[in-house]
Amino acid sequence: MTRNALIVGAGAGLSASLARLFAGNGYDVALAARDPGKLADLCAETGAKAHACDASETDSVAALFEALDKDGATPDLVVYNPSGRVRGPVAELDPAAVHAALDVTAFGAFLVAREAAKRMEPKGEGTMLFTGASAGIKGFAQSAPFAMGKFALRGLCQSLARELHPKGIHVVHFVIDGAIHNPARGAPHDDPEKTLHPDAIAETYLAMANQHRSAWTNEVELRPHVERF
Repeated sequence: MTRNALIVGAGAGLSASLARLFAGNGYDVALAARDPGKLADLCAETGAKAHACDASETDSVAALFEALDKDGATPDLVVYNPSGRVRGPVAELDPAAVHAALDVTAFGAFLVAREAAKRMEPKGEGTMLFTGASAGIKGFAQSAPFAMGKFALRGLCQSLARELHPKGIHVVHFVIDGAIHNPARGAPHDDPEKTLHPDAIAETYLAMANQHRSAWTNEVELRPHVERF
């Protein structure tokens, strides 16, 4: 039986690693991004199909899921990766930019979870995986918008898990505590001894998707071995 996976906020790095791993493990993969054109090479490599979607827009998210339904690709597994970052002293932050960041990081996650739940609940099964950060556990100076969004995301996941686990839908929140290795970004992100490798992170995502419901994980923290707790 074919399983369908949807990765929202797809791009290079973790999303690409997830797409490769899911495709190699029997999933038909759909990728969603504001600019699906940037995913052409990844689609060619994995056989995935790219869709345009602004995760912060209600109609755009609804249209994405409707398109997947029409294609016979209603997702059994959904990954939510997007986040908005606005840095600076709180007294100098642009409210509109902060609002936009929160829409991407938290409100978009709600929109995607809402559409996924509509389709998973009647089947009594499904998996939702959300990419969080250490900012969802502790806020850092001059990074209030990111902390606000990731704290909200973590709260959403806790609520979803308590509501949906009894209905057979597995919800996992991932605390990514550290920078993800991406050579294209350059130092200080190019030292694999100090960063998380996206392929290794993806392996954990797949493991969560395959967990037996008698022992489901609700939250996972991942960090490089040199990261301070």
